[in-house]
Amino acid sequence: MRVVFFGTPEFAVPTLDALVAAGHEVVLVVAQPDRPAGRGQKLAPPPVAARAAVLGLPLAQPTKIRSGEFPAQVKALGADVAVVLAYGRILTRELLDAPRLGCVNVHASLLPRWRGAAPIQAAILAGDAETGVCTQQMQEGLDTGPVLRAIRTAIGRHETAGALHDRLMSLSAEVAVATLADLEHASPVAQDDALATWAPKIGREDGLVDWARPADDLDRRVRAMTPWPGGYVPWDGGPLKLIEVRPVAGAGRPGQILGTSPLVVACGEGALELRTVQAPGRRPVSGADFANGAHLAVGGTLAWPS
Repeated sequence: MRVVFFGTPEFAVPTLDALVAAGHEVVLVVAQPDRPAGRGQKLAPPPVAARAAVLGLPLAQPTKIRSGEFPAQVKALGADVAVVLAYGRILTRELLDAPRLGCVNVHASLLPRWRGAAPIQAAILAGDAETGVCTQQMQEGLDTGPVLRAIRTAIGRHETAGALHDRLMSLSAEVAVATLADLEHASPVAQDDALATWAPKIGREDGLVDWARPADDLDRRVRAMTPWPGGYVPWDGGPLKLIEVRPVAGAGRPGQILGTSPLVVACGEGALELRTVQAPGRRPVSGADFANGAHLAVGGTLAWPS
């Protein structure tokens, strides 16, 4: 098939590679514009744009997709289908209708569960036992189109968003190739809007750990926010990052230190063992080493004094 590929981050790169390897003719790769990156804040291409250059594929990075020359450029390609994965912008009706078979979106959840920007984090936060990736025939509504194909996978008991991201990244490539293989004969299944849930964009504030919450909730929050923005509590000079935690038995006032080796902190229900933490400007260390260096004591509170 003649394919237009819309994608921007690392998550979309394996799918682009898989479409090329499957023999599809990628007539255009569309990614967001280059952005400042690194300490020098020099302009750098997003991962999909960089990969397109390596593969020698035609590339567009329009600043506007609703007007100007871009819509006409896509129409003129005579593409069979567009594959869209984490592009970062909503396509207009004109773009959705441009390819002969429309646009197929690859989404990192089992729609209609977790429509929106952060489905991986949302699934872990909610304690879902499984998630997956699916393809949908795109409509103007966000993640509302009928589902073409899905691949399910269990979420590991201690799995972080980073680890799940990498697994779903590979499954996305698999489901995209399988979808295009029988797209012309597919029977899309309409989503049940009554079952839809929403996964909003994640911000830095979402990593804040509130000791008044149950330990199981905080374990999920830390895992869902790893690697970014990371689970954290206020500390001297900045946040104390909670890199690896485990719910354990224990009781006390929220935030109370129940043990220092290992470092255990009471929550609203149960307690949380802080296995690995990182103080501002320091390297990650075990909770016990942090407690020793910070002179924490049983009965105290894990919060920087005001």
